[in-house]
Amino acid sequence: MTKAYWISAYQSINDNDALAAYAELAGPSLSAAGGKFLARGMPAAVKENGLKMRTVLIEFESLDAALAAYDSPGYKEALAKLGSNAVVREIRIIEGI
Repeated sequence: MTKAYWISAYQSINDNDALAAYAELAGPSLSAAGGKFLARGMPAAVKENGLKMRTVLIEFESLDAALAAYDSPGYKEALAKLGSNAVVREIRIIEGI
C-alpha cells in the first residue's frame, strides 16, 4: 500500500492563540488516526517563490487514512478552534511514490 503525506503550508498566521488551541487538539487527533509527524515549524531555507512560514508534514499509511483523518470528528473539533481567519494556509494530501 502506498503511503500518503499531508502537507500544511501556512501563508499567514493572524491569531497565535487560536493556532495554539487548534494544535492542542489537532496533533493528538491526527496521531490517533495513524498520522506520524515528520516535520513541523519554520523552514530552514525557502527557495523559488516560497514563503518563510510554518510548514507541517505528516505521513499516513494510505491515502484513505489521511482523508479519514481530515474528516474525523476530532480534527473537525480542532478546525473549529481556528475560526474563520486565524490562519491562511493550504493543506495538500498526496500519495507517495
